[in-house]
Amino acid sequence: MEFREDILGAPYEAAELPLTADEEGEVSATLVRRVVPGSRQAVLYLHGYTDYFFQTNLADHFVAAGFSFYALDLRKYGRSLRAHHSPNFVRDLAAYDEEIDAAVRIVREEDGHDRLLVNGHSTGGLVAALWASRRAGRGVVDGLFLNSPFLSMPAGAAVRTLGAPALDVLGRVAATRKLPAPLNPHYVHSLHRDHRGSWDFDLALKPAEGFPLYAGWLAAIQRGQRQVRRGLGVDCPVLLMASTASTVTNRWDPALLRTDAVLRADDIAALAPRVGRHVTTVRIDGGMHDLVLSGEAARAQVFTELDRWIGAYFPAPRA
Repeated sequence: MEFREDILGAPYEAAELPLTADEEGEVSATLVRRVVPGSRQAVLYLHGYTDYFFQTNLADHFVAAGFSFYALDLRKYGRSLRAHHSPNFVRDLAAYDEEIDAAVRIVREEDGHDRLLVNGHSTGGLVAALWASRRAGRGVVDGLFLNSPFLSMPAGAAVRTLGAPALDVLGRVAATRKLPAPLNPHYVHSLHRDHRGSWDFDLALKPAEGFPLYAGWLAAIQRGQRQVRRGLGVDCPVLLMASTASTVTNRWDPALLRTDAVLRADDIAALAPRVGRHVTTVRIDGGMHDLVLSGEAARAQVFTELDRWIGAYFPAPRA
């Protein structure tokens, strides 16, 4: 494994993490890092669905707080997506344990960090919570920051048509069957600077129309969400943030710039206590789905609340 300059440019580096091959052949993940010399604290970021790491403002904030910053582009996403892959596809969310465990080993053992905060957005938030629950009692994660985690299905077309039991069966027997994709292109338009947003990212890696929605992936998401509803065993402090409002629309609406246009924020917040016994829930007024890409006022609230929580659970080490 060798770190080289990342597509974001210096000071970001990236390394490919080879993984166990699956039915589509060779797979790998990509670990991006920005190390703070001498820091003993680190954060590992997990992106959402049809997404990859590009949120350098988030990294800037953590680095300014003294954290080394790491991000995973999971298998078949972003930097890790190859021509022979079905984008985003896995049959079981536990498959991601392989790359998360590998990244944690690098962060802790190779790069020498004592404390680790895992930050997951949307699908990455669900993946992070499930992984942390499976790793409870091992001391590998010291805190979770969940940004609009995908804890509940927004009842898209595929789910309404098929129903959960039918989707479970379809996910087993026809895992790569493509389903109606619920992604609203106007959400990405609300983010990207070439449309109505303020941020620059690669539309080939995060396309406005999304990637195909596979039955096996969606069934895996449903199984993970059922685990959340039954209650997880995360044993570290958790900070869960969600917007104060959601918008459901298939056309452009200015509300897309100040609400969660992907998930139902109230449902996310209602499930927060099921993640663990020590969960802090914060609602962000004017927050978009990816809260750290919200408008300036909402973004400032996100970072103020994050800093307050970090001050309580990740105080700066004594000299």
